[in-house]
Amino acid sequence: MEQQTGDYGFGAAIDAPLDEAMARTTAALAAEGFAVLTAIDVRATLRDKLGVDFEPYVILGACNADLAWRGLHADHNLGLLFPCNVIVHQHGDRSMAAAVDPLKLLAIAGDNPALREVAEDATAGLRRVIDRLARPQGA
Repeated sequence: MEQQTGDYGFGAAIDAPLDEAMARTTAALAAEGFAVLTAIDVRATLRDKLGVDFEPYVILGACNADLAWRGLHADHNLGLLFPCNVIVHQHGDRSMAAAVDPLKLLAIAGDNPALREVAEDATAGLRRVIDRLARPQGA
């Protein structure tokens, strides 16, 4: 079941440790045409830079090339809001995956109908990713 994650995203619990949740998330993104351009290991960064321990937590920078192309044609500066962030983090034996809501993110870009259409398509794709992850493995 999809869960709201604050005012700017949506997510789902995954009954799996981080490595499996990452693999499932990456596969679900690919099935919706999103490539993972970046992966930031927040836990390692905090350990290396601050000497603190944190739960396994990864930020994935996901991009759908078709949506990016359409968005950049609608507003050349839209790259400031790229890529779509998806987080995967572990709590005990379970993980959580969550995605930014592009409609909320692009609201700051003003009232541009072409951008709104791109944001709606991106949101629909990311919601399908989260819905896929919310289903039990093999369902």
